[in-house]
Amino acid sequence: MSEHIPDSFKDLFEKRAFAHLATLMPDGSPQVTPVWVDYDGEYVLVNSAKGRVKDRNMEARPQVAIEISDPDNPYRYLEIRGRVVEITEEGADAHIDRLAQKYLGVEKYPYRGPDEVRRIYRIAPEKVVAQG
Repeated sequence: MSEHIPDSFKDLFEKRAFAHLATLMPDGSPQVTPVWVDYDGEYVLVNSAKGRVKDRNMEARPQVAIEISDPDNPYRYLEIRGRVVEITEEGADAHIDRLAQKYLGVEKYPYRGPDEVRRIYRIAPEKVVAQG
């Protein structure tokens, strides 16, 4: 069952708020990566390149946790535990460009490798804790 993001915390997805994504390694240990994050009204969206550690982890073990701190008040944050319900390459290039506009102020994502395949991960929030 999905849980909703409180309206009073949706502004974190409009700010340049970095998220920390925790995935599970094959041995069950956590792996944490700072990521850009987006929200479509139902799912939290993360974008990464196919073949990276977080990509392999989310494909094999869809349970994740995300923490998003308010850049204006680090005592205000969202903790989201959930499940990756979809991994798609469709629209992923346009999505990373939109995130680059938000986080870097540039039109195109500048760090794309020549053979890089981008993916979007749709995460259904199952437990949401809003603090601050």
